Amino acid sequence: MASSSVADQEGQVMLLGFWFSPFVKRVEWALKFKGIEYDYVEEDLTNKSTLLLTSNPIHMRVPVLIHNGNPIAESLVIIEYIDETWKQNPILPQDPYERAMARFWANFIEQKVTESTREALVSQGEQQEKIVKELKEAIEVVEGEAKAKLNDKTLFFGGGNGVGYVDIVLGWTCNWMETIEEVGGFKVLDPESQPQFHKWMANFREVTFVKPTLAPKEKLVEYFRMVRPARLGLVANK
Repeated sequence: MASSSVADQEGQVMLLGFWFSPFVKRVEWALKFKGIEYDYVEEDLTNKSTLLLTSNPIHMRVPVLIHNGNPIAESLVIIEYIDETWKQNPILPQDPYERAMARFWANFIEQKVTESTREALVSQGEQQEKIVKELKEAIEVVEGEAKAKLNDKTLFFGGGNGVGYVDIVLGWTCNWMETIEEVGGFKVLDPESQPQFHKWMANFREVTFVKPTLAPKEKLVEYFRMVRPARLGLVANK
C-alpha cells in the first residue's frame, strides 16, 4: 500500500499497474502529489487478471484506477478524475485558459512525443529515420515552450504551484527516453540544443514523490531489449 499524510476521505482507491509502464507512473505521481492513500496491484500482462479484464474490457490494459468500485481507464483521463475528485494540491490550473493550454500541451506530448518514441523503438530503417526526424522536431517544440515558461525560479510547467499536469504527462521522458534511444539505436536527446528540456528532466527526477518510483536503467534496458525484437518480428510476419 502507498500511503500519505493526507487521509483519503472518498473511499477505497486501487491502482492496477505494471512496473515498467510510464502511463502507470503518471497516475502514481498524481496520487502521490495529492497525498492519496491507495492500494497498488501489479498485473502480469502475459496472464491478465479477471479484475483487469472486467475493469477495462475495451483496451484490457493498465493503468486502471478503481475508486469505490468504479473503474477509470487511460492515464490522462485518470489524472483529470483524480484532480476533480480530490481538490488539494491542484494538478490542472484553475484559470480556464491556462487549463486549456495545459490540456493542449498534454495532447501534443502524447501524440508527438510519447507515441513517436514508441514507434521509433519498434521500427527500423527508413521508417525509423522518418519517425526519429519527427520526434526531434517535436522535442524542439517542447524545448521552445520550456524556454518560454521555465527559469531559475519556475522549475516546472505547473508554474507557481510547482509540478503540474504537463510535468506529470511529460515526466516519463526523464527515465525512459534515454533507455529507448539506447535499445532502439537512435538519438534525439541533445543537452546542447535542448538545454531547458534537459534542465527540466534533471529537476523532475529529483522531485520527492518521483525519484523513488523510477526504475533502474538496467532493468528498463533488459525489458526493452525483449520488447523490440518481439515487435519487429510481429511486423515482419504480417
